[in-house]
Amino acid sequence: MTTIERELHIEASPEIVYEVLTSPEHLVKWWPDEAKVSLAPGEPGTIAFLPDYPSVPLTVDEAIPVSRFAFTWAEDLQVTFTLTPSGTGTLVRFVESGHADAAGHAENVRGWDHFLPRLVEYVPTTVAA
Repeated sequence: MTTIERELHIEASPEIVYEVLTSPEHLVKWWPDEAKVSLAPGEPGTIAFLPDYPSVPLTVDEAIPVSRFAFTWAEDLQVTFTLTPSGTGTLVRFVESGHADAAGHAENVRGWDHFLPRLVEYVPTTVAA
């Protein structure tokens, strides 16, 4: 089983970063095309990457305001975002685990390497909005 790990610095408070990570209206600005997410642990939701993946299951595992957001998606991939105040912004530690095969792992590495920089760019724009 393989893991993807990244650390990001975002020029916004943990409160703003947490809101962007957990709010469907913000999620669709940097990650999926569509999102239906409940912050109640265990509640089912979905995300969509159109047209190839119109319905991907997502279940929140943990939602601790301003410090941690964890979910399982695509049935067996666990993602955790851990937020720590850092200077004028937030240090975000991202971990995704659960890849059973190398091809799926490589595809998600490419995906997260595309989407995480979008998160870093998008979050500060919500402060100005």
